[in-house]
Amino acid sequence: MKFFEDIEIGEAYEIGPHLFTADEIVDFARKYDPQRFHLTEEGGRDSQFGGLCASGWHTTCAWMKHNVRYIERQMRTAAASGQRPPRIGPSPGFDELVWKLPVFPGDEVTYRNTVVGTRDLERHPGWGLVSFRVEARKADGALAMSFLGSFMLERREPLATRS
Repeated sequence: MKFFEDIEIGEAYEIGPHLFTADEIVDFARKYDPQRFHLTEEGGRDSQFGGLCASGWHTTCAWMKHNVRYIERQMRTAAASGQRPPRIGPSPGFDELVWKLPVFPGDEVTYRNTVVGTRDLERHPGWGLVSFRVEARKADGALAMSFLGSFMLERREPLATRS
């Protein structure tokens, strides 16, 4: 895991694939997005989607699950090599969330994060802000979902002590 000073704009990393199953799609929909096309195959066939499909929120939440697991793996790797990994702070939010294509049962979606910007946080001298684009692509490469996100990342050296 890198400290803020080591982050490079343009660096990209895959955080993992997710296989969407009918049971998982319906379970998520029952709890959080009970629209007919997320609940039954019949409801999906009677919609513009033509079949049961995952909620866009489900597609987005699956990214979060894989993102957290990716960060945890990076932290364990750093610790195993004797390095102290940086702390990761909160996210101030996201922008430009779009669900471009429906995700159907059996679709495997691969999530990729690409750094698009960094910014000093003068009010928080021990931290920087990293902005990134998330893309969720189906097996054929088609873009299913994307958004711009950001998070706070610990600096190795706080702004106040840098020369």
